[in-house]
Amino acid sequence: MILDLHRQGMSISAIARQNGMDRKTVSRLIKRGLEPPCYGPRLPRKTCLSDYESFLRERLAQYPELNATKLLREIKAIGFEGSYSSVRDFVRSSRPPILQQYERRFETPAGKQAQVDFAYFRTVFDDEPDVERVVWLFSIVLGHSRFMWGRFVAHQDLQSVLRCHIEAFEAMGGVPCEILYDRMKTAVLGEVDDKGIVYNGKLLALASHYGFLPKACKPYRAKTKGKVERPFRYVREDFFLGEKFRNLDDLNARLQYWLGTVANARYHATTQRIVSEHFAEEKPKLLRLPAGTFTAVLQFERRITKDGMVSVAGNLYSVPDSTRRRTVDVHSTARNIQIIENGQVVAVHEVIEGRGQRRVLHGHRAASARAIPEEIPLPPETDGASVSTRSLAFYGAVGQRLAEVGVQ
Repeated sequence: MILDLHRQGMSISAIARQNGMDRKTVSRLIKRGLEPPCYGPRLPRKTCLSDYESFLRERLAQYPELNATKLLREIKAIGFEGSYSSVRDFVRSSRPPILQQYERRFETPAGKQAQVDFAYFRTVFDDEPDVERVVWLFSIVLGHSRFMWGRFVAHQDLQSVLRCHIEAFEAMGGVPCEILYDRMKTAVLGEVDDKGIVYNGKLLALASHYGFLPKACKPYRAKTKGKVERPFRYVREDFFLGEKFRNLDDLNARLQYWLGTVANARYHATTQRIVSEHFAEEKPKLLRLPAGTFTAVLQFERRITKDGMVSVAGNLYSVPDSTRRRTVDVHSTARNIQIIENGQVVAVHEVIEGRGQRRVLHGHRAASARAIPEEIPLPPETDGASVSTRSLAFYGAVGQRLAEVGVQ
């Protein structure tokens, strides 16, 4: 347009006024003619960092994860006097790209592996509305089919670990070839340089009895147990949250129902199979259950309380009237408590779940003490009267009652 107006005889000043341009610009465009403008790159402006850029690029090429703070110290040592922000901006634009490390998913053959762990839960049972309880979810997940079994327990102790393993194997109808554990103290005692990982002796006895191999995952590598840790969030959100439970037994009963009707009946997004149907195919690959019962015991001593009870794991178990020693031996198995006096078993109790509970067997001292009436009638003293035959329990009750009222 400018060239056309100039050819028509319009002056440079008139063209500039008409187009709102400077006269010099119009004059330059007329001299250049129809040749398009050519803009070249600007020459880089030298900065205080220019003399150190090659050093920084070399360091970043060798160690891509070096930060700007460390590089600033290095170039200050050789004469740099600029600011941290200039080094930071240069590092951001010059750092070599770091290859993305994608997670590697691994699948295990049928019957090969299961993963075990505990998860922490807090709840208030309806039977004890004023007490907040801590419960632990023991969970085992088969790596191939993702079949899950779980049980809430009051203690994350060795006895609970052994009992849960036994019940899980019975529920699955078999045993996986190996079980992967976190570094929980009930399974893994530690690591010794010349011996490797040291496992709990009772866990090794359990593994020997059922034929599986225990394996400990690497420390601080929770993703190696993703098959068992991811379901914990699923249990918390789909089963636990927003529900009320009467007690620990009710919690476990409803958990088993949920596992059977929801968790193991669902379509699994990773395997793209119904979990229970997939497990039915994996089950024949599991190791067979042994014929005998696992009977390893934990042994310790306990003192008998004044009311004839022995405390084990926060619960009280009764001893019989005939017990004479104040200290007895206790053998704790996965499912029962045996109280032993002078090498003889004097009482056998089923293990109580939870804390602060009492179990009294029929005929034990604690039971007879509760049955003592407030006033014990004594026979009248008569001359020549014969003494009637009474049981030892009666005289024991009389002696205890006299002691309570302070009669010496």
